[in-house]
Amino acid sequence: MNAGTTMTRKTIFHKTKQFGELVMFSHTLFSLPFAIISMVWAAEGWPSAWVMIWGLIALIGARNGANAFNRLADRKYDAQNPRTASRHLPQRLLQTREVTIFVIINYVIFICAASMLNPLCMILSPVAIVLITVYSYTKRFTWLSHLYLGFVIASAPIGAWFAVTGQFAFTPFVLGTVVMLWIAGFDVIYGTQDIEFDRSHGLWSIPSFFGLKSALWMAKGMHLIMMMLLLFLYYARHLSWIYLVGLGIAAILLMTEHGIIKPNNTKLMKVASYNLNQVISMVIVIFTLIDFFFVG
Repeated sequence: MNAGTTMTRKTIFHKTKQFGELVMFSHTLFSLPFAIISMVWAAEGWPSAWVMIWGLIALIGARNGANAFNRLADRKYDAQNPRTASRHLPQRLLQTREVTIFVIINYVIFICAASMLNPLCMILSPVAIVLITVYSYTKRFTWLSHLYLGFVIASAPIGAWFAVTGQFAFTPFVLGTVVMLWIAGFDVIYGTQDIEFDRSHGLWSIPSFFGLKSALWMAKGMHLIMMMLLLFLYYARHLSWIYLVGLGIAAILLMTEHGIIKPNNTKLMKVASYNLNQVISMVIVIFTLIDFFFVG
């Protein structure tokens, strides 16, 4: 192996790592577990390898494209905000042209993967791209941006159901609403760090519009309704006590999340907004799958 080949591999690895950080690839754990639940319930078991593989590719393509586009759209504000000034575009670790190409490639991957699933997914894929792209501009004109973000990510369990069945149904929309409220709630928590910045730059958010106390109460309300909907699914789908144990653990984690919020403590806010929620989604999917395959 010559020095040129070694350098090329190092460059590729470095760029891949930077793009993974740019789109926060680890945060796929927010939407993927609920998509898995939706697929399993829709298929009444594990779906075919074809559906699993193309569904996963579609999910990753849409998510990566949307996150990268969000970084493009917000690069001016990210550069001005001390909390986000170290991100890749403000620091010029990645170039605007590179990120633009990355967005286009991921959106193309999403459309191609959706087309491999069924006609409904293919028809809805351009609509999904428009919806997830629009999110990046919602903070310019509405404090409902948190709910819109949740709505966009809610497409994961809904799209997963469509991927398996090619049909509309009630259950995936309940799961989608769960995801929407869950994401919106912890995005509100995360947004409490930028109240003054948002107000001074004309950006809209629930914390900047309603204030810290009201915003945190609204986040609690969203998470309470989320848990009530998950409990509704227990009755609607005739699930077992195993599922309820998972909900109980998730509820404790959510209460912990709300109990440790300190907007001026960046590390603690990362734990509250991201780390705990990654655990919550894994708890819910693990106990739901145990319920389905071993108890139900």
